[in-house]
Amino acid sequence: MLPTDHLLAFLLTVYVLILVPGPSVLFVVSRGVALGRRAAFATVLGNTGGLAFQGALVCAGLGSLLAKSDAVFTTLKLIGAAYLIILGIRTIRDRGHLAGALSGLEMEPRSVPRILREGFVVGSTNPKGLLIFTAVLPQFIEPARGHATLQLATLAAICCVVAVVSDGTWALASGTAREWFGRSPRRLRAMSAGGGVTMMALGVALALTGRKR
Repeated sequence: MLPTDHLLAFLLTVYVLILVPGPSVLFVVSRGVALGRRAAFATVLGNTGGLAFQGALVCAGLGSLLAKSDAVFTTLKLIGAAYLIILGIRTIRDRGHLAGALSGLEMEPRSVPRILREGFVVGSTNPKGLLIFTAVLPQFIEPARGHATLQLATLAAICCVVAVVSDGTWALASGTAREWFGRSPRRLRAMSAGGGVTMMALGVALALTGRKR
């Protein structure tokens, strides 16, 4: 049985949020540029482990509460919407810094366990993950189905799969990132600005969306 009747909308929303360049994406690409694709893929695994850790913490304490309280749901939704808009504004404002993040990267070789650990730290502290788990996922919890915590955990697991696919694509492309961005740094700035606008639009949509019954 599908975890939600709105699976396509859920997948699209989560994919857009994960795809937009943020701490995890930039970390994956920078590792690929500096250390190669193997390091980039190890970083993806570490990031996803951190994301799963966030999801487990949220599921442990949030699922049952969301099932009982519309006030908690609304509060989390509005906080998440506001943060998403702020994050979009920051992404647009800092687009020049993001472009500079991929220039002049030279690193000493690192072991795979160390790369995994560093990726885990970035993934577990990425505010975008907490935003997805606390503000976006609850909108797709359907009380009539029961087992809110199980629904939340299932959707969180799907998020991790989407993250592996999306970040893995970035890792695969990271080998040519330096050359591509080096020819025109404006490309990354334009991509970051577009991502910021998208996040702001999602924030507005999140604030205006009611709870699914």
